[in-house]
Amino acid sequence: MFTGIITAVGQIRSAEAKGDGLHLLVEFPAGYLDDAALGDSIAIQGACMTATQLNDTSFSLDISRESLNKTVGLDQVGPVNLEKAMHLNDRLGGHLVSGHVDGVGKVTHFSQVANDEYGSWLLRIEAPKELAQYLAYKGSIVVNGVSLTVNQVEDTVNACIIDINIIPHTLQNTTLGNLKPGDAMNLEVDLIARYVARMLSVQPK
Repeated sequence: MFTGIITAVGQIRSAEAKGDGLHLLVEFPAGYLDDAALGDSIAIQGACMTATQLNDTSFSLDISRESLNKTVGLDQVGPVNLEKAMHLNDRLGGHLVSGHVDGVGKVTHFSQVANDEYGSWLLRIEAPKELAQYLAYKGSIVVNGVSLTVNQVEDTVNACIIDINIIPHTLQNTTLGNLKPGDAMNLEVDLIARYVARMLSVQPK
């Protein structure tokens, strides 16, 4: 489990073919994984992966074709959001996050909010229609591993449009500051919303 609070920004340094998937080498700030061990779970751009090799400044992982088909940003070199799996006694700064990507969204608008004293930015995302039932005003969503709050929801014929306000601190300490219109991103819906929707959809016999 994770919280959606990014604790480091790393770099995918190489992505080499391995079977029908990829073998990734990810570099991180020195000391970041001093308390980690082989086999530990690490969220990369919101996707839970397993560390298969580990040293002072980098770790390796194998990613399957299924994971590559369901995510973005894990098949090429570049910056990535990182979060270590939480301990049971950790502070839950974001919300409960599984690291299982539910769908890929698209940025339709990203700009600084005019006359906003905090200097926040408006991020508008076109989410897949099938995720609409899990997205609610003031509900939680994970975008590329970052726990964020939905501030507006609009259902359209083919998609669900959500607005999110992002403060400068988040932009400076995650990869979200690199987003631009047209970019794709990994989305994970609220864990509790997922189970509530399932319970309501099943009719007792």
